[in-house]
Amino acid sequence: MDEKVRTVKMKGNPLTLVGSKVEVGDQVPSFQVVGNDMSVVKCESFAPKVCVILTVPSLDTPVCDMEVRKFNEAASELDPDIEILAVSMDLPFAQKRWCGAAGISRIQTLSDYREASLGRAFGVLIKELRLLARAVFIIDKSGKIRYKQIVEEATEEPDYESALKAVKNLV
Repeated sequence: MDEKVRTVKMKGNPLTLVGSKVEVGDQVPSFQVVGNDMSVVKCESFAPKVCVILTVPSLDTPVCDMEVRKFNEAASELDPDIEILAVSMDLPFAQKRWCGAAGISRIQTLSDYREASLGRAFGVLIKELRLLARAVFIIDKSGKIRYKQIVEEATEEPDYESALKAVKNLV
């Protein structure tokens, strides 16, 4: 497995990302995560839809909370067939509780806590913290990565405007 100190930082400190490095144009890597009902969810279950994958360190932090709420709000203006996933290492029970409290209706939260399968497949698993780096990936209907944004500083929000523009261009 590829392991490098990349440009991702937490409060200015460099972090080691573990996993494969995916690029725009690559086929989406295979992964499996856990749904809020403890079911196994595989990447194939979202084909052939446009899929937005948000990876966040933890839904119980202010920046992650704000990010998922903003994408949930923006989703009301997107085609209803677009799948938006928020993936973290939070346990499924905590994700379900958070979604209920936050009123999240348009985003599916998924947990990578078991095997860090998605984190390793996309190269966003933070070795030192066993959390996911903040990133946005957009997958087209044919399963190719069409947009990638790994946020340089984990305590900052992603560029919502460019991510939403990229997803709208695919529909």
